[in-house]
Amino acid sequence: MTKADEAYLKLAEMIETGQLEPGTFHTEVGLVEEVGLGRTPLREAVQRLDRDHLVRIRPGRGIEIPSNSVDDQLRRLEVRRAMEALAVALACERATPAQLARIQALTEELADINELGDYVRAVRATHVMLCDAAHNEYLADAMTPLQGLSRRFWMAQVIDEAEEVRSGKQLHLQILRSILARDSAAAQQASIELNDYLVQYALGVATRHARLGRLGAPQY
Repeated sequence: MTKADEAYLKLAEMIETGQLEPGTFHTEVGLVEEVGLGRTPLREAVQRLDRDHLVRIRPGRGIEIPSNSVDDQLRRLEVRRAMEALAVALACERATPAQLARIQALTEELADINELGDYVRAVRATHVMLCDAAHNEYLADAMTPLQGLSRRFWMAQVIDEAEEVRSGKQLHLQILRSILARDSAAAQQASIELNDYLVQYALGVATRHARLGRLGAPQY
């Protein structure tokens, strides 16, 4: 892993977890201090983050962390739905025995998780494994930032941690178990059900915000 890769991963996680808050602006110097790496790898990482829609480079203003709105999330999910269905189908076909063994271990680990932090780490590992098992680097490059941004929205809006972990965990387990069985149709259906859950979750956030009077009802 290069220093630029390391900077990218650190900043992506900080964006995902809300350490770098949506709507805020940052300088290269400030981010160098945040990640503890040099200016050259930081600059390379920021350029990649901009291409992946994780930051926006604003000449004369700095580096913006994009908004985290319901509309943004719904547009992301439109794309993620199609790509993830393809990814799970490819994983069913192409996963190696070694990858299936890791998926089995991850399935067992996820089944026993009930805490939010542990769940998020397991879901992140699930997404990485899914991209690896699909054996298509172009698909992985497109999916990875979408999944991270989707997790960012989900984590920022969780109210009932236990309920959301329970619901999300079962949906992810359906995907993993279908891949282990190499059942492409079941894996794709499970993937669609997960994305349906995420869409309904986003719409529920919009309803809650409108009810609280913090935001007007969004236009879809």
